[in-house]
Amino acid sequence: MNKRKMLNQIRWRRKKRVRAKIFGTADRPRLSVFRSNRYTYAQLINDEKGETLVSASTRELKSTVKDQKSKVALAEQLGELVAKKAIEKGIKKATFDRGKYKYHGRVKAAAEGARKGGLQL
Repeated sequence: MNKRKMLNQIRWRRKKRVRAKIFGTADRPRLSVFRSNRYTYAQLINDEKGETLVSASTRELKSTVKDQKSKVALAEQLGELVAKKAIEKGIKKATFDRGKYKYHGRVKAAAEGARKGGLQL
């Protein structure tokens, strides 16, 4: 098995393992983080109804931030933005879903930004 296939298989297994333990409700939605090569996305999901309650991305932040910041710094601001939007909707607690990613870098920064913004994870 080549390296790319092996990494994808490891990520798939990690995602299944994480998602088996995490379930979002209306009281405590799931904060899901996805990262692409260019942007980071975060959304609060109610799994009971299958709906997204709040969403944000670093695409929104790049239009407001003029100076070039690192992806990790933007991910932390993303977490704060999601927390702000969630608190406006009356959501104070969430369950963090790292998905197929390790808790490191942009994923960790988004979680810490959400905590800094007032969301309890």
